[in-house]
Amino acid sequence: MIKGRIHSFESMGLVDGPGIRNVVFLQGCKLRCLFCHNPDTWNIKGGEEISSEDLINKILRFKPYFKNKGGVTFSGGEPLMQPEFLLEMLKLCKLNGIHTAIDTAGYGKGNYCEILKYTDLVILDVKNVDNDGYIKITGCSKYQFDEFLDTVQKLGNKLWIRHVVVPGYTDSIKHIEKLAEIIKKLKNVEKIELLPYHTLGKYKYDKLKIKYKLENTESMNKEKTKELENMLISLCKK
Repeated sequence: MIKGRIHSFESMGLVDGPGIRNVVFLQGCKLRCLFCHNPDTWNIKGGEEISSEDLINKILRFKPYFKNKGGVTFSGGEPLMQPEFLLEMLKLCKLNGIHTAIDTAGYGKGNYCEILKYTDLVILDVKNVDNDGYIKITGCSKYQFDEFLDTVQKLGNKLWIRHVVVPGYTDSIKHIEKLAEIIKKLKNVEKIELLPYHTLGKYKYDKLKIKYKLENTESMNKEKTKELENMLISLCKK
């Protein structure tokens, strides 16, 4: 039995993978994304401690709702920040015939190969298209993301690609064209989503007394985001 720390548990998730899903939000994240709306997940010692046994038992209570298409998604924070706990949970899910997904920025620690063996779907959050942009958005270099993505490609996991569109940072046509060039080189991409930046988590920064660095940045227009998404998907098909 392994213990981990979770931020929260969503029993009927509909957007974090196929079908109806349990979504387990794990504590801990190295990145400090300008647009992060869950800064309360950064501290790996925060949240609630739970054993792998208790968590799988909780998940199994919802298994009848998964039908044949749903499952469990491990999100965060960054699920790869608790690799031993994540691996144990993925193994327990597979033992119980449950579809597994990880929603990740590919920026953690541990044996990625072992974790990905038990992962049916990787929902990959691509923060930026080059190292300079990655540092500007996250405060960290892009090399760990590249290492994780290389491992995903070697093992052939199915991929959903997600990217947050932030006005003045990642909303230009040139940026979308660069993103398309990256995606076109990837195998097993099943879905591409652009998500509009929003300010709904700003109150958490105030509560935690953390400076909100996008104070003067307005939320991204949803219609414009959809236009860019359609452009991106079209470019990836060429």
